[in-house]
Amino acid sequence: MSELIPDPAAIAAAAHLLEQGELVAFPTETVYGLGADAENPQAVAKIYAAKGRPANHPLIVHLAPAADIGYWAEQIPAQAQQLIAAFWPGPLTLILKRAAHIPDTVSGGQDSIGLRCPSHPVAQALLREFKGGRGGVAAPSANKFGHVSPTTARHVRDEFGAPPQSPLAAILDGGQSEVGIESTILDLSRMASHGPVLLRPGHISPQQIAAVIGVVPALPDGAAPRASGTLEAHYAPVTPVALVAPQHVAEVVRRLAAGGHRAALMRRASGSLEETCAQLVLPDTPAGYAHALYAALREMDAAGADIILVEAPPTGPEWQGVNDRLRRAAHDSTAVLAALLKPAL
Repeated sequence: MSELIPDPAAIAAAAHLLEQGELVAFPTETVYGLGADAENPQAVAKIYAAKGRPANHPLIVHLAPAADIGYWAEQIPAQAQQLIAAFWPGPLTLILKRAAHIPDTVSGGQDSIGLRCPSHPVAQALLREFKGGRGGVAAPSANKFGHVSPTTARHVRDEFGAPPQSPLAAILDGGQSEVGIESTILDLSRMASHGPVLLRPGHISPQQIAAVIGVVPALPDGAAPRASGTLEAHYAPVTPVALVAPQHVAEVVRRLAAGGHRAALMRRASGSLEETCAQLVLPDTPAGYAHALYAALREMDAAGADIILVEAPPTGPEWQGVNDRLRRAAHDSTAVLAALLKPAL
């Protein structure tokens, strides 16, 4: 990893580009982010344009470890301070009431704001350099809206091309993201009326949150703030994705092959099913699986298959983040698999 850490000159150049209103892709421990100055509405608008992202879909603001949270949020409940002490820097985003002077372009027009402090050393170096550590970098995942998130600099280049022939002014390479799926998002902006609400599961589980603040977060309600990565269809490759129960995988693969259809397979079990056109065995632990997930989806998407089959992971709480991403990637693909399995008349 050390040879991939940009030198101080690269960090300074990237921070200067951000300060000039340009877009910079950078690594975090979750996925690569597409960054812009969070207080510059014109720069933030470039994020939406580059990604093809709806303007009402909020962004997450990334802060340096010593940042003044009170500058960004007008209300900071005690629970937020407890979670910051426990999990920052790290893959936890907190939704708080946005300070009035912060432009609402970063929050999709809402009165809340998503804040997190990433732990990746490149991200931290960039955030410390940008505006002397007092700025915030708005950064969704560095991919086209709805696509599979990038976990390497190459994935970012695959999405947007390399500067200067791309909307990005620079791409910082920090190796493969360690966590591999996006941060847990917890709403603390309505504590008096709703308490803590889990808007997006991730590496930090509800049980870990409860161990710190003494209460398990509630599920999202109809009035919950909109948050990044929570649309029903998201994180999806071009090739349709279908989740298949482990006991049915071999039979589904056989039937697809018999019908002349090409299937790519992602599974946790070892061994090979020869009827597939491509196959990957992912780690059998939640952390290992999450780390490998997006790179695996991208590899399978390039296999020329008619469908990507994913052996459904376990349903325990530690797999919640992985299952959330797979469910959104496979949204509306059930009919595709059913049509491929339908016998020819």
